[in-house]
Amino acid sequence: MRIDIVCKPDKPEACRGTAENVREALDKLGVEAEVHQFNDSRKMIDNRIYVVPALLIDDQLRIAGRVPEVDEIVNFLAERPRYLQDTAKVA
Repeated sequence: MRIDIVCKPDKPEACRGTAENVREALDKLGVEAEVHQFNDSRKMIDNRIYVVPALLIDDQLRIAGRVPEVDEIVNFLAERPRYLQDTAKVA
């Protein structure tokens, strides 16, 4: 699993809060994941992100414009295997 946090270089406090919440959610679930933090506009343009901070899980935009709560991140991570199973049935 890959988790990307996208921020602007001039807003480090929002990135820090998002990264802390992501780490806490991963610890709560006992899940291992690659967590990357991007502070450049290229990643924002590539993913059509207009407001930061943004949270991408497996290259899917899950939330943007505010720091997500730990429970929200836990819900995003918990529904991920179900999403992959549903798409496998369609394909």
